[in-house]
Amino acid sequence: MPTDNSISVQNLLRPITPKGTDRRSWSIPLGGVWLPFFTATNTTGQTAIPAEALGAPLRLAREKDGTPKFSEKGTPVVRVVKDLADQVRIVRENFAAGLLAHAQQVKLAMPNEYNAQVEAAHKAGVPVQEGDMKALQDYLAARTEAAKAKAQASEPVLVAA
Repeated sequence: MPTDNSISVQNLLRPITPKGTDRRSWSIPLGGVWLPFFTATNTTGQTAIPAEALGAPLRLAREKDGTPKFSEKGTPVVRVVKDLADQVRIVRENFAAGLLAHAQQVKLAMPNEYNAQVEAAHKAGVPVQEGDMKALQDYLAARTEAAKAKAQASEPVLVAA
């Protein structure tokens, strides 16, 4: 099926190993992906993200009184600047809408094949779900038995005189 999107579905499904560590926004590297992408969209006039947001994308979080915010571990809390975080949210929402639109197109174009996939997935998933439920029930039963045995072992024994 032809698509108007510059990013094809095939490219989205191909695994690409990220290199190094980078702060992530929506699980995507900020410096390695989002900053180049939004710099490009600013360049083409598709966005107007302030240069300071692209130049300093991470900001020290602050308490309501303006003092720096710290985590429970005592480290400063750093957040992605709002201008970028808002754009990432829009991309995420549009991405999800695109995924749903693709699914709907396939469902309309190939209803029998789509429904066969749904049915096959359901049938294949039932034994997995049943196995998980049995494993959970067995584990909880064993824990209950162990707790009972421990309680009985710690009960004082009364000896009649």
